[in-house]
Formats: sequence, C-alpha cells, structure tokens
Amino acid sequence: MLVIVAPGQGAQTPGFLTPWLEDPVFAARIGWLSTVAGLDLAHYGTEADADTIRDTKIAQPLLVATGLVAALELFPHPIDAFERVGALAGHSVGELAAAAGARTITAEQAMVLVRERGKAMAEAAAVTPTGMTAILGGDRAEVLAALAEHGLTPANDNGPGQIVAAGTMEQLAALAAAPPAKARLMPLTVAGAFHTSHMQPAVGHVARLAQSVSVHDPRIPLISNKDGHVIHDGREVLKRIVGQIASPVRWDLCLDTMTDLGVTGILEMPPAGTLTGIAKRALKGVETFALKTPDQLDDARAFCDKHGEGSLMNTTPTWRMVVSPAKGTFHLDGAAADADVLEPGTTIGDIASLRDRIVITAAHGGEVVEWLVEDGDLVSPGQPLLRLHPVGSYS
Repeated sequence: MLVIVAPGQGAQTPGFLTPWLEDPVFAARIGWLSTVAGLDLAHYGTEADADTIRDTKIAQPLLVATGLVAALELFPHPIDAFERVGALAGHSVGELAAAAGARTITAEQAMVLVRERGKAMAEAAAVTPTGMTAILGGDRAEVLAALAEHGLTPANDNGPGQIVAAGTMEQLAALAAAPPAKARLMPLTVAGAFHTSHMQPAVGHVARLAQSVSVHDPRIPLISNKDGHVIHDGREVLKRIVGQIASPVRWDLCLDTMTDLGVTGILEMPPAGTLTGIAKRALKGVETFALKTPDQLDDARAFCDKHGEGSLMNTTPTWRMVVSPAKGTFHLDGAAADADVLEPGTTIGDIASLRDRIVITAAHGGEVVEWLVEDGDLVSPGQPLLRLHPVGSYS
C-alpha cells in the first residue's frame, strides 16, 4: 500500500522551488495559484531568505501550492492517483494539500483557505510572543508531565521520541531551564504557538469562510491528523481542517493508522524530508521516498508503481460508502440493521478500539444496498462497512 503525505510549516527552505520552476508547466500552475493566494509564490520559493518565508502568511500558501502542483507532475491524470494511492495524510497545514489531492476540495478552495488561515494565524501569533520547541528523546510520560507543569501544549506528537511543545516564550524558557531527563530541546523557527489555544481567534475566522465551501467525499481515504482516523465524509474533513488550527497534531496516531492499513511505501511531497525522516524511525521496514527535486520524478513514479494498489473506495462500484475510521471491533446498531432507508446522520453502530469507542453514522443517509460487515467483525481503517444509494432529497 502507498501513502502520500504532505509536510507542514517549517519544511520550507530558501530556494527550494528553483529547480521546479524550470518546467514552464509547473511555473504556469504556480503562477495561477499565486493569483488565487495574492502572493508571488515563485519569488518566495526562489529568491526570498529564510526569515521571509518563515512568515506564517507566506509559508503556508507556499507549502500548499507546491504540494498541489507537484502532485500534478507526479500524477498528470487524477485517475492515476486513484489507482495507486491507498491513503493521503498531511501534517498541520499539509492537510489542506491532502484534502485537495483527495478531491474533497478544489485547489483554488485550498489556496483561499490557506491564504486566510495563514493571515489569521499570523495575527493571532502577534497578540502574545509565543513559539514552539521540539523535544527529542526522553521518557514520554516525563516529557508530557514537564509540559503540563509549565502550562505548555504538546502541539505536535510526531511519534516515538519527538514531541513539540508550544506556548509563551516565558513558558518555553522555563522548560529549557529544567528540561526532562535524557531529552534534547530544539527551538523551532516558527512564528507562534500553532495548534494551541493561542490560535483560537484564527479558528473563528476560517470557520466562517468554510461555511461557504462546497465539499465532496474524498476519492482517496484521508487520514486525519486530529486522531489518525480515516475520514470519508467531506464535511467532516473540512470541519477538522478548521479545528486543527488550535488543536494538537497527532501524527503518531496517523503513523499507527498507516500501520493498520498495511502501508509498504510512504512518499512525501516537496519540500520533502521531515515526514519521511519520522517514518524511517517509527515504521521499520516501510520504504520511504522524499520527493525534493523534479529530477526524481521518474524514480518517484516507479516507487508509486511498486507500492500502489489503489483503495477499496475507488475500486468498489457504489454511489456512497460508509467506511471504518479506525481499527477495532464493529458493533451494529439494531435499528439501523432493520432499516431499508437511513436518514442523514443515522447511527449505524460503533467501533471499539484499544483507545476509544467511535460512533459511526451515515452522514448523507440513503437506501441500504448492502451491509459489508456483521456485528462483532474486526475491521481496519478505511474498510467499507455499508453501501448506500442516495434517494430523494438525500441525493
């Protein structure tokens, strides 16, 4: 199985777009997305210095645009991706690129959202001096206890041995003065305490805009960085994209889901390196490919051919599918089992996992065509549970 991932803020480096823009098609597409974003992304990706592209309102649109255009270089026709990619995931702002890749939102919608997200987060960050520090190593329980002691948020949980703390500069200074045992602290070059309550004003702004965004259910399973669940409802994807602005990124749970899915290869979109580095440490035996420059495209396509097998969501002929968001035991709701037609939002059952119990609903409703699981069945992330056909006003 092939999983494609998109990096978050901090992955950008000065000049990283230079070799890509030698391709006139790539350059033209960046020009178009620059118009949508209201920024000269070609300039920022080639000539701007590190301090300039560290600016949240520049870095975020630059990263999302790069991922979107590079995806078209890798998969010139969407069907190529649908037939190869088993799942998509994005770290922080990378989730917008992943959502567009899954066809939940358009590239233009993604660019408007990331433009406003970046501006709003920059404004929120300017209210109070805040920052983020990576904590490498140490005992996980001790690290989390130290963060709680200093009032810090574990804003990014990136897997074994890497948690990113976020909060005020005073809180981070106190942590640096008394770090957890056997842990190394590395301040990050970001402009604020992202994915914490400090970003709550930005959530409201983006949420208001999102009310006017039309969505589609993902064509490729999307692994949410909120909790690692596989999401197959477009409205839920958008809701999570908005909410994650002020909520921690649980990349560790995304990695767990990739394991449950049976991932064999992970390809990271440019500017690549961060997420494949994490995967190499956390997912032993899984091959990785960091797509950094266009001269790697042929090798990247070969990597996709080697690991790609598409997904059940693409190969199963159906109007609408309800899928499992996580690994666990499925418990069927008795009323849903006896129904021929389900109203939108009807509970069809729940999935009990080692972490939690997740209620499953038929978000759009419809006529029951076929149950694909039985009560008590073990299910995996992204596994189809129920096939529905839209009826009446539900369609």
